[in-house]
Amino acid sequence: MEYWCGSVDSEGVFRPREGTPHELLLAVQSTETDMQAFSPLTEDLIMQSGVFPDRKEYIRRLREVMFHHAALVLADAVSGRDAELLQMVRTLDQMDEAINLLSERVIEWYLVTNPSFSQKGRKGSIKRVLPRIRRTRSRPLRGMADQLEGLAAARTALAADVSRLAGRVIPNTSELVGGLVAARIMARAGGLRKLASMPGSSVQVIGAEAALFSHIRIGSPSPKHGIIFQHRRVHNAQKGVRGRVARLLAAKIAIAARIDFFRGEPDEAFLRDANGRIDLAAGGSHDQN
Repeated sequence: MEYWCGSVDSEGVFRPREGTPHELLLAVQSTETDMQAFSPLTEDLIMQSGVFPDRKEYIRRLREVMFHHAALVLADAVSGRDAELLQMVRTLDQMDEAINLLSERVIEWYLVTNPSFSQKGRKGSIKRVLPRIRRTRSRPLRGMADQLEGLAAARTALAADVSRLAGRVIPNTSELVGGLVAARIMARAGGLRKLASMPGSSVQVIGAEAALFSHIRIGSPSPKHGIIFQHRRVHNAQKGVRGRVARLLAAKIAIAARIDFFRGEPDEAFLRDANGRIDLAAGGSHDQN
C-alpha cells in the first residue's frame, strides 16, 4: 500500500520515502490507489519508521507537501488562457451592479431637486435621464452625473474587450452565442476546464441556480434556461420551440467548450453543422452542404 511518505510491504513493514515536498508530491501523483483496499496509515507504523520522531513532525511534513500542492494548483489556475477573461467578466458584472445602484441613487437625489420629475421618467435607461440631471442647479449632482456617464462608457469599452478576448480564448463557443454571452457562461461555470466537463443540461441552466434550487426545494416550475436566454436565438424563438432551441444550443455549447479546451481553435465543420441544426430547431432551414 502506497502513502505520501512511504509504503507498507506485504509483511506489514513501513518503508519510508525521503525527498523534498516536490519530490514527495510527484511520488503521490504517480501512485494509483485502490480505495476499496485502502487502510489509513497508523501512528505505530509512522513511529516505527524512524523518519518522524513524533506526530507533530509528521503533521509538519504533511503540511509542507499540501501547501506545495496548493501553490502548484493556484499557479496553474492563474496561468490558464481563460484566467484574464474570467477576471474581466467578473469586473464587468460588478460594474453593472455599481452602475445600477448609482443610477438609482442619483435619480433619487435628482427627485429632491426637481419634485416634478415623474415616476414614469425614472424608468428606462439612465442615459435618457442624465441630460436632464445635467441641467440641475446642484453642482455636486452634476458632478455625479458626469462620473456615472464615465463609468458607463468604461463599462461599454470593457464589454467590447471581453467579446474580443472571448473570440480568441473560446472561439467555437463565442461563434455559437457571441463573445459576451459565451464569456459569461464560462465565468459562471468557473472556467473553461469546468465548462468543458459539463453536460448540456447543466449548461442550459447556468445562471438560473436560484430557480433551480427553488424547484428542488419547494417544487416550483423548473428553469428552462439561464444565461443562454440572453442570446437572440433563445429569446427571439417562438415560445413553443424556445425550450427545444435552448436544449440544442446548450448541447452544442458543451461540445464547443470541449473543442475550445482541448484544441483551442475554430472548428468550421462543427460550427456550420451546429448553427444549421439550431436554426432548423428555431424554424429555419438547415443547409447540409
